[in-house]
Amino acid sequence: MAGVRDDFLATARAAVCLLRDPAVTAAWDRPSALPEFSVRGLAGHLAYQVLAVSQALAGPVPAEPVVPLLEHYARVAWIGADLSDDINVRIRDGGEALAADGPSALAARVDSVVSELAYGLADAGGGPVRIPLWGPWSLTLDDLLVTRMMELVVHADDLAVSVGVPAPAVPTSAMETVIDLLTRLAVRRHGATGVLRALSRAERAPATIAAF
Repeated sequence: MAGVRDDFLATARAAVCLLRDPAVTAAWDRPSALPEFSVRGLAGHLAYQVLAVSQALAGPVPAEPVVPLLEHYARVAWIGADLSDDINVRIRDGGEALAADGPSALAARVDSVVSELAYGLADAGGGPVRIPLWGPWSLTLDDLLVTRMMELVVHADDLAVSVGVPAPAVPTSAMETVIDLLTRLAVRRHGATGVLRALSRAERAPATIAAF
Protein backbone atom coordinates (compact mmCIF):
# COMPACT_ATOMS: atom_id res chain seq x y z
CA MET A 1 0.00 0.00 0.00
CA ALA A 2 1.84 3.06 -1.26
CA GLY A 3 -0.31 5.31 0.92
CA VAL A 4 0.89 3.74 4.16
CA ARG A 5 4.50 3.91 3.04
CA ASP A 6 4.21 7.55 1.97
CA ASP A 7 2.48 8.41 5.24
CA PHE A 8 5.18 6.67 7.26
CA LEU A 9 7.90 8.64 5.47
CA ALA A 10 6.07 11.93 5.98
CA THR A 11 5.56 11.14 9.66
CA ALA A 12 9.22 10.20 10.02
CA ARG A 13 10.28 13.49 8.42
CA ALA A 14 8.06 15.36 10.88
CA ALA A 15 9.85 13.54 13.70
CA VAL A 16 13.22 14.64 12.31
CA CYS A 17 12.06 18.26 12.29
CA LEU A 18 11.07 17.91 15.94
CA LEU A 19 14.39 16.32 16.86
CA ARG A 20 16.12 19.34 15.31
CA ASP A 21 14.00 21.86 17.22
CA PRO A 22 16.21 24.05 19.45
CA ALA A 23 13.78 23.42 22.32
CA VAL A 24 14.72 19.73 22.26
CA THR A 25 18.40 20.58 22.44
CA ALA A 26 17.82 23.03 25.28
CA ALA A 27 15.88 20.45 27.32
CA TRP A 28 18.07 17.47 26.39
CA ASP A 29 19.10 16.50 29.92
CA ARG A 30 15.81 17.33 31.64
CA PRO A 31 13.03 14.93 32.62
CA SER A 32 10.40 14.41 29.95
CA ALA A 33 6.62 14.30 30.29
CA LEU A 34 6.83 10.50 30.52
CA PRO A 35 7.74 8.92 33.88
CA GLU A 36 11.35 7.69 34.07
CA PHE A 37 12.18 9.07 30.60
CA SER A 38 14.61 11.95 30.11
CA VAL A 39 14.09 14.18 27.08
CA ARG A 40 17.14 12.63 25.43
CA GLY A 41 15.88 9.10 26.15
CA LEU A 42 12.47 9.94 24.74
CA ALA A 43 14.13 11.49 21.67
CA GLY A 44 16.14 8.29 21.23
CA HIS A 45 12.99 6.20 21.55
CA LEU A 46 11.28 8.37 18.95
CA ALA A 47 14.25 7.91 16.63
CA TYR A 48 14.16 4.16 17.13
CA GLN A 49 10.76 3.94 15.46
CA VAL A 50 12.43 4.94 12.18
CA LEU A 51 15.69 3.07 12.67
CA ALA A 52 13.83 -0.15 13.47
CA VAL A 53 12.18 -0.15 10.04
CA SER A 54 15.54 0.05 8.32
CA GLN A 55 16.87 -2.77 10.50
CA ALA A 56 13.82 -4.93 9.77
CA LEU A 57 14.19 -4.46 6.02
CA ALA A 58 17.90 -5.31 6.21
CA GLY A 59 17.32 -8.47 8.22
CA PRO A 60 16.72 -11.97 6.89
CA VAL A 61 13.23 -12.99 5.87
CA PRO A 62 11.74 -14.22 9.14
CA ALA A 63 10.65 -17.80 9.65
CA GLU A 64 8.31 -16.74 12.45
CA PRO A 65 4.56 -16.76 11.65
CA VAL A 66 2.89 -13.60 10.38
CA VAL A 67 0.17 -12.37 12.73
CA PRO A 68 -2.57 -9.77 12.14
CA LEU A 69 -2.04 -6.25 13.42
CA LEU A 70 -4.28 -6.50 16.49
CA GLU A 71 -2.86 -9.90 17.37
CA HIS A 72 0.56 -8.24 17.50
CA TYR A 73 -0.73 -5.95 20.26
CA ALA A 74 -2.21 -8.93 22.10
CA ARG A 75 1.29 -10.41 22.29
CA VAL A 76 3.63 -7.50 23.05
CA ALA A 77 5.03 -7.52 26.58
CA TRP A 78 5.03 -3.75 27.19
CA ILE A 79 1.25 -3.29 27.29
CA GLY A 80 0.28 -3.26 30.95
CA ALA A 81 3.86 -3.73 32.14
CA ASP A 82 5.07 -1.84 35.20
CA LEU A 83 7.59 0.95 34.66
CA SER A 84 10.20 -1.13 36.46
CA ASP A 85 9.61 -4.30 34.43
CA ASP A 86 12.47 -5.49 32.24
CA ILE A 87 10.74 -4.61 28.97
CA ASN A 88 10.25 -0.97 29.96
CA VAL A 89 13.76 -0.69 31.37
CA ARG A 90 15.10 -2.04 28.06
CA ILE A 91 13.02 0.49 26.12
CA ARG A 92 14.31 3.41 28.21
CA ASP A 93 17.90 2.20 28.10
CA GLY A 94 17.66 1.76 24.35
CA GLY A 95 16.49 5.33 23.92
CA GLU A 96 19.34 6.63 26.07
CA ALA A 97 21.88 4.63 24.07
CA LEU A 98 20.63 5.95 20.75
CA ALA A 99 20.81 9.52 22.06
CA ALA A 100 24.31 9.17 23.50
CA ASP A 101 26.00 11.28 20.79
CA GLY A 102 23.67 14.24 21.28
CA PRO A 103 20.70 15.79 19.52
CA SER A 104 22.43 16.85 16.30
CA ALA A 105 23.92 13.43 15.68
CA LEU A 106 20.63 11.71 16.44
CA ALA A 107 18.64 13.92 14.08
CA ALA A 108 21.23 13.50 11.33
CA ARG A 109 21.18 9.72 11.70
CA VAL A 110 17.40 9.55 11.48
CA ASP A 111 17.32 11.95 8.53
CA SER A 112 19.81 9.78 6.66
CA VAL A 113 17.77 6.65 7.31
CA VAL A 114 14.57 8.36 6.16
CA SER A 115 16.28 9.26 2.89
CA GLU A 116 17.37 5.64 2.43
CA LEU A 117 13.89 4.36 3.25
CA ALA A 118 12.36 6.60 0.60
CA TYR A 119 13.99 4.27 -1.91
CA GLY A 120 13.96 1.09 0.13
CA LEU A 121 10.23 1.13 0.82
CA ALA A 122 9.42 1.83 -2.81
CA ASP A 123 11.29 -1.31 -3.85
CA ALA A 124 10.26 -3.55 -0.96
CA GLY A 125 7.70 -6.29 -1.19
CA GLY A 126 5.00 -6.86 1.38
CA GLY A 127 7.04 -8.66 4.00
CA PRO A 128 7.08 -10.44 6.31
CA VAL A 129 9.36 -8.46 8.58
CA ARG A 130 9.95 -8.43 12.31
CA ILE A 131 11.63 -6.64 15.18
CA PRO A 132 13.40 -9.25 17.35
CA LEU A 133 12.51 -7.40 20.57
CA TRP A 134 8.84 -8.34 20.09
CA GLY A 135 8.95 -12.09 20.30
CA PRO A 136 8.55 -15.06 17.93
CA TRP A 137 6.23 -13.56 15.31
CA SER A 138 6.35 -11.24 12.32
CA LEU A 139 4.13 -8.74 10.50
CA THR A 140 3.53 -7.70 6.94
CA LEU A 141 5.64 -4.68 6.04
CA ASP A 142 2.66 -2.35 5.88
CA ASP A 143 1.37 -3.47 9.26
CA LEU A 144 4.84 -2.88 10.68
CA LEU A 145 4.75 0.65 9.27
CA VAL A 146 1.37 1.26 10.90
CA THR A 147 2.81 0.24 14.28
CA ARG A 148 5.77 2.57 13.82
CA MET A 149 3.53 5.43 12.65
CA MET A 150 1.50 5.11 15.81
CA GLU A 151 4.66 5.20 17.90
CA LEU A 152 5.98 8.21 15.98
CA VAL A 153 2.77 10.23 16.34
CA VAL A 154 2.27 9.41 20.02
CA HIS A 155 5.89 9.93 21.07
CA ALA A 156 6.32 13.06 18.96
CA ASP A 157 3.44 14.51 20.96
CA ASP A 158 5.12 13.33 24.19
CA LEU A 159 8.39 14.96 23.18
CA ALA A 160 6.73 18.18 22.04
CA VAL A 161 4.86 18.48 25.33
CA SER A 162 8.09 17.77 27.20
CA VAL A 163 9.88 20.74 25.60
CA GLY A 164 6.94 23.14 25.24
CA VAL A 165 6.42 23.19 21.47
CA PRO A 166 3.43 22.18 19.31
CA ALA A 167 3.24 18.58 18.17
CA PRO A 168 4.54 18.29 14.60
CA ALA A 169 1.96 18.20 11.83
CA VAL A 170 1.54 14.91 9.96
CA PRO A 171 -0.64 14.09 6.96
CA THR A 172 -4.34 13.74 7.71
CA SER A 173 -4.30 10.21 6.31
CA ALA A 174 -1.45 9.25 8.66
CA MET A 175 -3.31 10.64 11.66
CA GLU A 176 -6.47 8.81 10.59
CA THR A 177 -4.53 5.53 10.38
CA VAL A 178 -3.13 6.07 13.88
CA ILE A 179 -6.51 7.04 15.35
CA ASP A 180 -8.13 4.02 13.68
CA LEU A 181 -5.56 1.70 15.26
CA LEU A 182 -5.87 3.30 18.69
CA THR A 183 -9.67 3.18 18.48
CA ARG A 184 -9.66 -0.51 17.64
CA LEU A 185 -7.30 -1.17 20.53
CA ALA A 186 -9.52 0.91 22.83
CA VAL A 187 -12.57 -1.10 21.78
CA ARG A 188 -10.74 -4.32 22.54
CA ARG A 189 -9.74 -3.04 25.97
CA HIS A 190 -12.91 -1.21 27.05
CA GLY A 191 -15.66 -2.63 24.83
CA ALA A 192 -17.51 -1.03 21.95
CA THR A 193 -20.22 0.49 24.15
CA GLY A 194 -17.71 2.29 26.34
CA VAL A 195 -15.92 3.80 23.35
CA LEU A 196 -19.24 4.74 21.73
CA ARG A 197 -20.35 6.56 24.86
CA ALA A 198 -17.04 8.35 25.25
CA LEU A 199 -17.36 9.67 21.71
CA SER A 200 -21.06 10.52 21.78
CA ARG A 201 -22.49 10.82 25.30
CA ALA A 202 -20.39 12.68 27.84
CA GLU A 203 -22.94 11.99 30.60
CA ARG A 204 -22.46 8.23 30.20
CA ALA A 205 -18.80 8.18 29.19
CA PRO A 206 -16.40 5.91 31.09
CA ALA A 207 -13.50 7.47 32.96
CA THR A 208 -11.08 6.48 30.20
CA ILE A 209 -10.95 4.76 26.84
CA ALA A 210 -7.15 4.86 26.61
CA ALA A 211 -5.88 2.22 24.20
CA PHE A 212 -3.01 1.24 26.51
